[in-house]
Amino acid sequence: MTVKKRYLLVVLIALFSACRQNRQVRVIPVADFFKSQEKGSYAISLDGKTLSYLKAQGKKQNLFVEDLVTGKSAQITQLNEKNINYYFWASNDEIVYYKEKAGADRLSDIFIINKTGANERRLSDNGTSRMRVLKDQLIDGKFLLVSSNKRDSTVFDVYRLNVRNGHMDMAAKNPGNITDWITDSKGKIRLATASDGVNQTLLFREKESQAFRAVVTNNFKTTLKPIAISDNRPDIIYAISNVNRDKNALIELNCITGKESKVLFSNDTLNVVDAQYSESKKTIAFVICETWKKEKHYLDTTVKKLYEKLDKLLPGTESRIIDRDKAENTFIVRTFTDRNPGSYYLYVADKGTIRKLSDFNPYVKEAEMCEMKPVSYKARDGLKIQGYLTLPMNRIPKNLPVVVLPHDGPGRRNSWGYNAEVQFLANRGYAVFQVNYRGSSGYGKSFAAAGSGELGGKIKDDINDGVRWLVQNKIANPRKIAIYGTGLGGYIALNSLYSSPGMYACGGSNSGVINLFSYLKSIPPFWKTNLQMFYEVIGNPLTGGDRMRQISPVFHADKFRAAVFIAQSPKDPRSNSGEAIQFVKELKKRNVNVTYLEKEYSEFSPQGEEVRQTLYASLEQFLSANLSKK
Repeated sequence: MTVKKRYLLVVLIALFSACRQNRQVRVIPVADFFKSQEKGSYAISLDGKTLSYLKAQGKKQNLFVEDLVTGKSAQITQLNEKNINYYFWASNDEIVYYKEKAGADRLSDIFIINKTGANERRLSDNGTSRMRVLKDQLIDGKFLLVSSNKRDSTVFDVYRLNVRNGHMDMAAKNPGNITDWITDSKGKIRLATASDGVNQTLLFREKESQAFRAVVTNNFKTTLKPIAISDNRPDIIYAISNVNRDKNALIELNCITGKESKVLFSNDTLNVVDAQYSESKKTIAFVICETWKKEKHYLDTTVKKLYEKLDKLLPGTESRIIDRDKAENTFIVRTFTDRNPGSYYLYVADKGTIRKLSDFNPYVKEAEMCEMKPVSYKARDGLKIQGYLTLPMNRIPKNLPVVVLPHDGPGRRNSWGYNAEVQFLANRGYAVFQVNYRGSSGYGKSFAAAGSGELGGKIKDDINDGVRWLVQNKIANPRKIAIYGTGLGGYIALNSLYSSPGMYACGGSNSGVINLFSYLKSIPPFWKTNLQMFYEVIGNPLTGGDRMRQISPVFHADKFRAAVFIAQSPKDPRSNSGEAIQFVKELKKRNVNVTYLEKEYSEFSPQGEEVRQTLYASLEQFLSANLSKK
């Protein structure tokens, strides 16, 4: 090939590449990203013979069952006004479901119904109290073990609820400091967690007739999370622990000595975030570690072979078993990737058959979605910060408009997988930046502890340092950067707008915290035992009131210069909508460009599809108006 021809070939390749980079991307309708599932919440009966699911009917949901032998389906609930929040199979023939409680937020009535739709009756009538089923199976064919705060709104006692006559008898009275009750596989209350506000004590008893005794006490920043009580060795529990280590490990804990008897999985660079216990095999099947992505590490070879079979049947996707029958032969499987919200499948192991049940959102096409890539950088104090960057399709990754999405935390994190909000923003041409700032979970004890008391401080600095990293690498257009979040992520966004002037062209908050004092006051009575933990992480209004005022956006309307988007629901018990409205008025008095959206419901509620569409259509207009002209 001559030099001239080689040069011409290079030019043609460059032109072809440029054309591909600038090829038009279809603007996907807002509604397509945020559709409610037509079918979902699949479950399997204990004997594996009946499939159940929730099906949308207009704005309502009802419970359906399918006989897996005959293939016949039937609707078994007839709800016209309220939706089902949660349900489970209590036996081979009966389903317990939680229905939204009239006139109350986040409260539910509990019902039981036969799989034929017969003999439906309400089990709970607790007024404004809350009830939670501790063990989702019937004991002695008629009892459910439940926790309820009907006696005292600040604590949960344990009751045996007779599903035949509705009677509730107390099984364990809370002395005032128990924050969690844990049963063994037979539904016996064997473990409890007590808290003095900062330190947590694991309590144990061999039999329900005995008194609880303390096993071990740790500061709340230390993890000791029971996974299961051994069926073969009743004094041994399986637990996720970072006691005397930075990263979580899976251990066996001897409840007689209070010492680790064995380490089942440990790695200095991997953090265990979950573990799966098999009641049929009476052993731990695998642990889940999370770096930039969740990965299974198998402790049972038969379970490993099961997932290897699923990988062959469902290639190129992540598989999660979300339900199974008692024999662990029939499974409900959920798949997903970062570019695909995924599907539900029914897998029968002994037959090796798999059947697609439904798509999570059939309106989303994987080929049109964008890759979610892990990134890392150094914060100003040298701490390694990790997160994710999703770049818009067919755009050269240079000088892009960016939307920063701080997660709702601390104590939470962004994870790899499909995220409708991220994909929606990327489809609109924005690079989406998600930061797991210090205090985020999944990176070890020291990283989590580094975020305590740092709202408005080093947490904000971690995010700003990430933005500077994007600018230095010429990915971000420094004049076209927005920050937006939900909950405490919304707080971080608003705090950053006024405390980091010039960095963000605009910002927004959805159901966000604008006043840390009000946020702490909104903590429900049954979380009061953990109030001191909130003080350590967020701030103590008694000893640190000046600083809390300094970093609460509501007190600094005079410092806002960039455009602000605020979405709020008056029905949200954790936010003060009146305070938000007054804050918006103060911003407008100072000629700040404000978009205020009042949501009728939470976008996460069963009625939330229209709310989601309205929310993101408004957010799209806000971002376009405040970033495109910069």
